[in-house]
Amino acid sequence: MTYKNAYRKSSHLWTIESRKIIRYFCEDIPASKTSNLLNIDRNTVNSWYNYIREIIYEYCEYERSEVLEWTIEVDESYFWARRVRWKRWRWAYWKTKVFGLLKRNGKVYTEIIDDVSSKTLLPIIRWKVNDDSEINTDGRKSYDWLVDLWYEKHYRVNHSANEFSKWDWKHINWIESYWSFTKRRLNKFNGIKKEKYNLHLKESEFRFNCWLQKENMYKKLLKILKIYTQLV
Repeated sequence: MTYKNAYRKSSHLWTIESRKIIRYFCEDIPASKTSNLLNIDRNTVNSWYNYIREIIYEYCEYERSEVLEWTIEVDESYFWARRVRWKRWRWAYWKTKVFGLLKRNGKVYTEIIDDVSSKTLLPIIRWKVNDDSEINTDGRKSYDWLVDLWYEKHYRVNHSANEFSKWDWKHINWIESYWSFTKRRLNKFNGIKKEKYNLHLKESEFRFNCWLQKENMYKKLLKILKIYTQLV
């Protein structure tokens, strides 16, 4: 039997039950615990969690063309190392490489990339960041051409020299906070399937942006899900 649900078509759950699942999802409670708390089948909860992540991904993709401006922090990070014991320097080769741009007091944007070369990173910065913006990066050589090509204000922090901030405003502390937040979240899953990884990455992006913008994630997600359900 199929019931009418405001947040997902062809769902066998009543709207009030689905709202509880959505709330627990927003509170970052694992699907197994949500299943026990609500006395709902684990497969059903897993299906809902995956559905919510897919909608969040589509929402983030819809907003990906938004141009960032003012003060922007730029950085790259590595996730889920496959350890190669005999060649430590090659550990990064087996990791998922993620590039991030963060507008202070605004939002973060992330993208999985193939490498961290200037050929890969500079076009993304050019596409996402307004010309008049102030850009803060670390000392990676991939960012060497930013001033020469497009941006007048480019400040760098040299981590290799134990330098983490130049004055109070020239730093990349916020984007590094995002990396820390995301890695802590993803470590809970003890491994994520490759085809699902981008969903979890965008979920972390969505959560962090709600926090940055002081938005109620639960209320925002209910609104997004309802709109999407009405459109499909």
